[in-house]
Amino acid sequence: MPPPRPVALGLDFGTESVRALFVETGTGRERGTAVVPYKHGVIEKRLPGAGQLPPDWALQHPKDYLDALCEAVQRARKAGKVKPADVVGVGVDFTASTVLPVDAVGTPLCFKKEFARHPHAYVKLWKHHAAQAQADRVNELALQRGESFLKRYGAGVSCEWMISKALETLEHDAPVYDAAAKWIEAGDWVVWQLGGQEVRSSCGAGYKACWAEAEGHPSEDFLAALNPKLRDLRAKMQGPVRAPGVRAGALTPEWAKRLELNEGTPVATMIIDAHAAVPAGSLSNAGDLAIILGTSFCHMLLGARGAPGDVRGVAGSVRDGILPGLMAYEAGQAGGGDLWAWCVRTCANEALVKEARAKRKTPHALLAAKAARYKPGACGVLALDWLNGNRSPLNRPELSGLFVGVTLATPPEALYRALQEGLAFGTRVILETFESQGLPVKRVVTSGGIAEKDPAFLQILADVTGKTIEVTRSSQACAVGAAILGAVAAGSGNGGHDGFASAAVAMGGVRPRRFAPDPHALKAYDDLYAEYRALADHFGGGGSEVMKKLRALREG
Repeated sequence: MPPPRPVALGLDFGTESVRALFVETGTGRERGTAVVPYKHGVIEKRLPGAGQLPPDWALQHPKDYLDALCEAVQRARKAGKVKPADVVGVGVDFTASTVLPVDAVGTPLCFKKEFARHPHAYVKLWKHHAAQAQADRVNELALQRGESFLKRYGAGVSCEWMISKALETLEHDAPVYDAAAKWIEAGDWVVWQLGGQEVRSSCGAGYKACWAEAEGHPSEDFLAALNPKLRDLRAKMQGPVRAPGVRAGALTPEWAKRLELNEGTPVATMIIDAHAAVPAGSLSNAGDLAIILGTSFCHMLLGARGAPGDVRGVAGSVRDGILPGLMAYEAGQAGGGDLWAWCVRTCANEALVKEARAKRKTPHALLAAKAARYKPGACGVLALDWLNGNRSPLNRPELSGLFVGVTLATPPEALYRALQEGLAFGTRVILETFESQGLPVKRVVTSGGIAEKDPAFLQILADVTGKTIEVTRSSQACAVGAAILGAVAAGSGNGGHDGFASAAVAMGGVRPRRFAPDPHALKAYDDLYAEYRALADHFGGGGSEVMKKLRALREG
């Protein structure tokens, strides 16, 4: 019998389901995996037993997380023939900001009979956008008072974040707010349940609750100025803060029994789901950039610990936010793959559908293949990639898309190609925003569905940015990243790793194929990029407010 190989368990909590993945700590081999959907899914229209929900709501039931993770772990363990003694550590990544109010011992208020029919007592998912009015007030007041925390978040605090959602609860259901002893990220709550200790991740606290190592959360005076009763929110957000991967606790007897694992197995402090892709791509040095290419794009850059915290054009900058000992900057594009999906829906006329059927392709695959035939800049159309607004560097969700150069002869694939190039131009703006402020981008590793399936776009991205583009080895990068956290929490003496550098090399990695920029394509795109910047500066920099006016007319 060969000796047992230690494995770490990664728990990847997404919007609709949780994935459990066992990864060997020495080789990175993926031993077993399973995905289990949440019983109630995303609660957007009606809370069971409580009636219709208003627009822009997105709730979840915290019990779903616990039930789904139990089933996923047991199925993955059996699929990989993993023995409990082989598991050296557990790591968690989670969507954010996904928050819930709990009592002093961590029981969600929605578990209590008196609050079971109160929507504000449930988990508010990251895409719960009903707190926009509260976010606007947070930003306006912080700007008026010159609050230092605002500088760490580009143009302002989001309606998705903890303070906005807590203020929304206070103003619409004060009994729930008053009964909450704590407000906590769902990822931190799951770690608390598994490991028996309340520990807040510097990743969640820093990017989603306006926390900083030196000053903590926003002051009581600031919170009270928003609403006198909000003064105690600072205390309700408090808890020991640790960097991702630091040991937060150990599997309790109850959870060891439920998961059929060993009691005392180390549990790591959690990380935001997209951020888990950083160690999964073997990134652990200043200048490393990870890009999640999915429905939207997320850009995460590592910087030296002494790098500046106030950087314009970012969604957040946090010390120890992703890896201990490093600054971490997050930026992003509000639209990604969904822009191409829109193009297919809009342009899939009868002729295109018929041609796709004849070639045994989907309309999307056919349109992408046709778009790939264009040489750089030759489609005749230039697009601003703002169909879902601009996240970085402008943080203006009211902006919209723009096509220049469309004629009666423009085919659908030209619009598709223009959107590909526009998205690549948008990423180049983000990279240049970093580099113009003394934050070099030395290496770029991508992950996500587009990185897996669309080599043509990866080449465009390389040709536009002038950077060599790599792809994570695993198609489950976030789950691998969570497993890496578990291995680091275990330590080398217990079959894990003593730091992210060795863990990322052993358990993460990239694929052999790299996408290097073509010098001729780069030159062609340089000329077109100058025109993109001119359009972006005009429509996003105050030259014209037509996009905002059009939105107002439509909504009116």
